[in-house]
Amino acid sequence: MRTHTRIRTATTGVVTALAALLALTGCTGQDKAGPAASPATATAPAAPAGQGGGGGFEGPRPQDQNLLAWTGDPNDAGHVTAQSTAGVGGRVTLVRIVLREQITWSNIWLGLAGIDPNAQLSNCYLGVYDAKGTLVGSTPDVSPQLMTDAIAKPFALSKPFTAPPGTYFIALLLNGNWSTNLLTLKSTGAGISVNAGLTPPNLRYSNLLTGQTSLPATVNLADQSTSTINTGWASQWYAIS
Repeated sequence: MRTHTRIRTATTGVVTALAALLALTGCTGQDKAGPAASPATATAPAAPAGQGGGGGFEGPRPQDQNLLAWTGDPNDAGHVTAQSTAGVGGRVTLVRIVLREQITWSNIWLGLAGIDPNAQLSNCYLGVYDAKGTLVGSTPDVSPQLMTDAIAKPFALSKPFTAPPGTYFIALLLNGNWSTNLLTLKSTGAGISVNAGLTPPNLRYSNLLTGQTSLPATVNLADQSTSTINTGWASQWYAIS
């Protein structure tokens, strides 16, 4: 009887020790594996294409207003610029615009801020020069259109042209007689700082030549000057359609 009791006691002790060992091993394994994974949490949806990380806001584009390109948001062209006949008559003024894609260029839009009903205008033109200084598009004489409707409006080129991506310069030539503070155009208020960091032939706003009655077939962009900016003739707002 004593022998059986000793066997049972020994067996019970072995089983107890084995159970304790298994329990200890299980705890250690769980510690190594880390806590149980928590249920997956929902992630924020990705921003729609084109909205980036700026709160979904994107500034106005020319296409929002049925235009192809512009020199800047017209909402920022609140400055009214005026100049005398002696100051800009016969001078070619240039505003640079960079196209990012190919377009068919049919019209130049200009912001006419004010008109002079008594002005005597003639030989007034808008045109387009490419980066080499070659005239690639021009309007007929726009003198009559500068006498009516002080709004932003299109001036048709004599012949539309295909404009590949690149740098262009919109040209304005005025001739005649007008009252300085009546015939006015919409422009930026940046003044001479519009050309910050730039030198000819890449100025954003400049003037060339004197005594012109039509837009020359070619111009030397290396001769760009800022004399009209220095006298208050600010960078005009333009758009393309």
